Amino acid sequence: MKHLFQKGNDLDNTTLLLLHGTGGTEQDLLPLAKIIDPAANILSVRGNVLENGMPRFFRRLAEGVFDEEDLVFRTNELYEFLDEAAEKYDFDREQLIAIGYSNGANIAASLLFHYQDALKGAVLHHPMVPRRGIELPDLSGTPVFIGTGKNDPLCSAEETVELQTLFEQANANVHLHWENSGHQLTATEVDAAREWYLSI
Repeated sequence: MKHLFQKGNDLDNTTLLLLHGTGGTEQDLLPLAKIIDPAANILSVRGNVLENGMPRFFRRLAEGVFDEEDLVFRTNELYEFLDEAAEKYDFDREQLIAIGYSNGANIAASLLFHYQDALKGAVLHHPMVPRRGIELPDLSGTPVFIGTGKNDPLCSAEETVELQTLFEQANANVHLHWENSGHQLTATEVDAAREWYLSI
């Protein structure tokens, strides 16, 4: 997978996995990572799927309708890539925290839905429920930040609460942050994510 890796102060410290939104690249969330944890390693990945020339992490059949088969395939692909990257760059695989926005948040959520040991934690900006009707692994103690807008046209408040509930039923430790905004990522939401990150 196309990606970039930036070494932080200590390879045994946290590595931030950056996952962009539709049409983004591995450069998009670098400023975000520097706000959240300037000392962390950074592994920023570009989605392997193109939709009208725009990179994504998995296919969709329509807006808000995921191609579940492709989602499962791409989630596994990303999971295997993370193992390979940890070996290649010699960072601690167990200290990986995802920061995803929109489509990137969805693939990060999917990693948690499918693998108990995929991530130490996750910051999900404007995610949707990746899959329904499956049993989640035991996510006991896994910290998850969900940031969303009350007026988000792509992700309803009901869906956000549903995602929170699914994670909590799997024993994750969820913090839900609401903004009076739409699908855009605001500075106050980023600040809230940073405060949460410093508390975990």
